[in-house]
Amino acid sequence: MISNLKSEFIALTSLDPHKRGYAFQDFLVRLFDAFVLQPKKSFRIVGEEIDGSFDLNQDTYLMEAKWHAEQTAEADLLIFSGKVSGKAIWSRGLFVSYSGFTQQALKAFAVGKPTNLIGMDGQDIFFILEGRMTLQEAIIAKARRAAETNSFFTSVFELANH
Repeated sequence: MISNLKSEFIALTSLDPHKRGYAFQDFLVRLFDAFVLQPKKSFRIVGEEIDGSFDLNQDTYLMEAKWHAEQTAEADLLIFSGKVSGKAIWSRGLFVSYSGFTQQALKAFAVGKPTNLIGMDGQDIFFILEGRMTLQEAIIAKARRAAETNSFFTSVFELANH
């Protein structure tokens, strides 16, 4: 199953950008399902769309997924953080950005306000598909690092090597 997902993930790079975004969301549902995280596909609530959700250790995470050529900027993080904070107080968010996050976003998002998000990038997904860490282990380690440092993004590579 995981080897099929790895091939599928690599194949996403050849799709045109519009189709790739939706295909990426579908891929993430299959990935999270393979790791038994009870994913839910994208859904709409009045005035907004959530790209999906999943459960881990009795915590529900809302998910945002982006596959753009450019890295994700702070503005996108703030929008998604607002969506998460507008839900139940115990809600958490996972922002998956294939291209990662700008340095400005990484610095600015960690300053002056508590985070309700953790971030994941394409390299993280690839490392998970390579078996360096399970998806559950990655999310738990990222959430712990965010709780300890208020830094919403730490790479799976860094987490696995420390």
